[in-house]
Amino acid sequence: MEVPFVDLGWQHQPIQEDIKRAILKVVERGDFILGKDLGEFENAFAQACGVKYGVGVASGTSAIAMGLQAAGIVAGDEVIVPTNTFVATLIGVIQSGAQPVLVDCHLDNALINLEAAAKAITPKTKAILPVHLYGQMVSPSQLLDFAQTHNLLIFEDAAQAHLAEKEGYKAGSVGIAAAFSFYPSKNLGAFGNGGMLITRDEVLATQVRCLRNYGAPSKYFHTAIGTNSRLDTLQAAILQVKLPHVGLWNQQRNQAAQTYDELLKPLKARGISPILNQSQTGHVYHLYVIRVEETGGISRRVLQEGLAAKGIQTGIHYPIPCHLQPAYRYLGYELGDFPNSETICEEILSLPMYPGLTTEQIRYIVEQLTIIVSKSE
Repeated sequence: MEVPFVDLGWQHQPIQEDIKRAILKVVERGDFILGKDLGEFENAFAQACGVKYGVGVASGTSAIAMGLQAAGIVAGDEVIVPTNTFVATLIGVIQSGAQPVLVDCHLDNALINLEAAAKAITPKTKAILPVHLYGQMVSPSQLLDFAQTHNLLIFEDAAQAHLAEKEGYKAGSVGIAAAFSFYPSKNLGAFGNGGMLITRDEVLATQVRCLRNYGAPSKYFHTAIGTNSRLDTLQAAILQVKLPHVGLWNQQRNQAAQTYDELLKPLKARGISPILNQSQTGHVYHLYVIRVEETGGISRRVLQEGLAAKGIQTGIHYPIPCHLQPAYRYLGYELGDFPNSETICEEILSLPMYPGLTTEQIRYIVEQLTIIVSKSE
């Protein structure tokens, strides 16, 4: 059996005619930049996330950079960021002019450790940028208490958490603003690159709309040093077609994860266990990630190679924590500074996860895992 890491065909096939019609309408109108479908999708996605305003941009990275700038973050400010994230989170902070201050994560759920974050605060700290990693939100109540205690802005990186929920909050509705990515493999993915900033703050939304369009609130009138970072109307039209289906697709991801969880229980004694879900059905499982602990006597490399030999694709998200990436060594961190993140990066393995993944496929994956583990005894 061949099991791809991601299979987009299952979700696209039933709606392909709707997608074609949406694309054709944009082509007929010719409003490829800042067109009708963009405004409609911005409103629909923001409302789905529980806020009022959405601003379509070129990527999640751009949403972070421009959003922080619009929120008043300036050069010399510090923003707390987990080191256990994709580097785009750091890039967005750096592009805003701020200094990222890295902190460790929890070992069980891989999310930012707020106790560690509290120790990293200085007089220059102005914001915290929690990452809702793998599709699971950082606790909103804890974030809000943290921000109030330390007088900080919350800016959410929700690039992997489309319509995730926790404690009555949707991802993106906790802080002053949030960044989403519409990379094709995301829970809501475009047919190319794309992103969005969402916020309940009208002034912030207006500022980002200006920044994304060369700093121009109106044509040829430039009030800020902006950039060219707009979500294409064609991509917005495609995303608008897909948006009503995301809730069901997320449910299917969560159900697949529950099947994985149950079937993997016998392997816990061998050091193989999933990253902890503390959000129940609110976890939208952009990724399904297991830990392969050294105490189990089998290496992640052996496991990954063995699965590949049986037609099962896997990934590692992410193999190197940000503080050890060559480009960010200038921040001054060393090996050993963030032990939980370093451990996780050595142990994690992402198994296939997408809507349409069948119970038969999951059983096959776990069966092959079990065989590989048994051979290592």
